[in-house]
Amino acid sequence: MQPRDIIVNQVRAALERDARIDPANFPVDILVEGNALTLSGEVPSIASKRVAVSAVSDLDGVDKTVDRLRLTSTLDIGDGAVRDAACDSLTRDVDFLNCSLRALNSGRMEVLRIASGDSCGEIDLSVADGVITLNGHVISLSHKRLAGVLAWWARGCRDVVNQLEVRPPEDDNDEEVIEALRLVLETDPHVPAAQIAIDSRDFVVTLSGVVATEEERKRAELDAWYLHGIKRVHNELEVRMPS
Repeated sequence: MQPRDIIVNQVRAALERDARIDPANFPVDILVEGNALTLSGEVPSIASKRVAVSAVSDLDGVDKTVDRLRLTSTLDIGDGAVRDAACDSLTRDVDFLNCSLRALNSGRMEVLRIASGDSCGEIDLSVADGVITLNGHVISLSHKRLAGVLAWWARGCRDVVNQLEVRPPEDDNDEEVIEALRLVLETDPHVPAAQIAIDSRDFVVTLSGVVATEEERKRAELDAWYLHGIKRVHNELEVRMPS
């Protein structure tokens, strides 16, 4: 058996070990080029996407994993509507009020806002087949992660390619993850951020605390999965109605 075939078999075995990936119903295409591995295809959820990439990234012989997995979508929403929804979230969010924003519209970059004074960055946004790509630069890792989550919240979004640079560069770590997720939860009007505790170890996030509904519990977990660089999420939130 050739080394390439060995790697492919190891990848398939790793994907089959987690029920959230479900390769039988959602086949994953595997491409091996040298020590680089590319995963592509459709997956049922953001958790499936993150877990699939995490499951194969540490395999022997794999130095780089390229994630081209997309969420399935039954929504009949065009790229223009996805773009407008993502841009609306970015322009309204208080953390990006002084950020320049441009969006690709009919092949041309349309200026939506020019920052004045002490800018927090410049973001160029484009959408193709439901995949939102963010280019440009921001002032912190938290801004990069929040921008990515705001894009994920856009109805019809199937993936976010977050290529924003952080200027000046920052070292990523678990404390940065906790800070960014705290900001995301505080931004999300559908979760009680003050009631949720966050822990992160080696980019594996654990949520704990008490929420009032199952919907709040699921929403908080989704927010964590959407965060750039996350490997896994453990949801230990309890659902308890207020007394």
